[in-house]
Amino acid sequence: MTQDATPEGPAPFTADDYAARMTAAARSAADAGLAGLLIAPGPDLTHLTGYRPTAETERLTLLVLAAGQDPVLVVPALEAADAAKAAGAAALTLRDWADGKNPYGVTAPLLDAAGRFGVSDNTWALHLLRLQGELPATSYAPLTDCLPMLRAVKDARELERLAAAGEAADAAYAQILHVPFADRRESDVAEDLAGLLRAHGHSQVDFTVVGSGPNGADPHHEAGERVIRHGDMVVLDFGGLRYGYGSDISRTVHVGEPSAEEQRVHDIVREAQQAGVAAVRPGVACQEVDRAARAVITEFGYGDRFIHRTGHGIGVTTHEPPYMIEGEEQPLVPGMCFSVEPGVYLPGRFGVRIEDIVTVTEDGGRRLNNAPRELAIVE
Repeated sequence: MTQDATPEGPAPFTADDYAARMTAAARSAADAGLAGLLIAPGPDLTHLTGYRPTAETERLTLLVLAAGQDPVLVVPALEAADAAKAAGAAALTLRDWADGKNPYGVTAPLLDAAGRFGVSDNTWALHLLRLQGELPATSYAPLTDCLPMLRAVKDARELERLAAAGEAADAAYAQILHVPFADRRESDVAEDLAGLLRAHGHSQVDFTVVGSGPNGADPHHEAGERVIRHGDMVVLDFGGLRYGYGSDISRTVHVGEPSAEEQRVHDIVREAQQAGVAAVRPGVACQEVDRAARAVITEFGYGDRFIHRTGHGIGVTTHEPPYMIEGEEQPLVPGMCFSVEPGVYLPGRFGVRIEDIVTVTEDGGRRLNNAPRELAIVE
């Protein structure tokens, strides 16, 4: 799976798109006082070059970026042909190495021998340690620490893909309301959700949380063998990748008519979610989105039952910076995309969560999910 779209979908990214991303990344690294960036296989490499190796390998693959230098992708010789087919390959130089040769010796001349480099979070320690063996004066920092916003601001083509993923998730939710819930296992409904995401164009399903009754009070509950009963609240949280970009939506439904308390808690969470979305605008710190949603839930006496951050970024992965959490002072910038997903969790009883993906616009925020947020009644 790559970031490029099918013929029926958004136009594919071009070599120019990837060249612009690599140039911007190298410039950001220099602005952060880094000698450059070292990007291993994973979401950062896919985002910057369009290349995703077909399988995980112990052989060194590394993109080297530095301001004022042409991008270089170091690859094993047996994978060079695949790398050359990547959409961004025309915007970089491939430097291959053969089995039996020292790949770190090939890479070392590309680096400032005394520089500090940002490295993608999933880079193998083995590779960094051996590279440092070639260049003892180099040092390294994870991108999460030194350039956390590297992928945070999306361009128009990326937003188009995120909107398409959100639309597909909405469609899956609309259909799941018509399948039976009562007397079926959570895993059965989760399987239905996965099938619906794929039917609506997802190439990858990352998660299908189905938390019924007391299981709904666990925000990261994995759908299990519990049989859903009449009278259960059911938290649905599901998403994956479409055209290489993520979806993530949560809705809470009820099997049969809810009690007054269940309806009230759902109404509180819905109001909190609206407050969080309303707080989104350029220049506002990420933590203000969390504060706005949390204030509503606290006002109604459930503050201690809202036990997670209000949101996370989304892009080529379904969880990435920025994070809507107390202490995160990163200002919102047009093009950032993230979830707004407050919840209330009552142990041993039920939980409620409502989540949409929101993108920052020039004057506010826009939801990429438009599925109804009312408490839906299912059978």
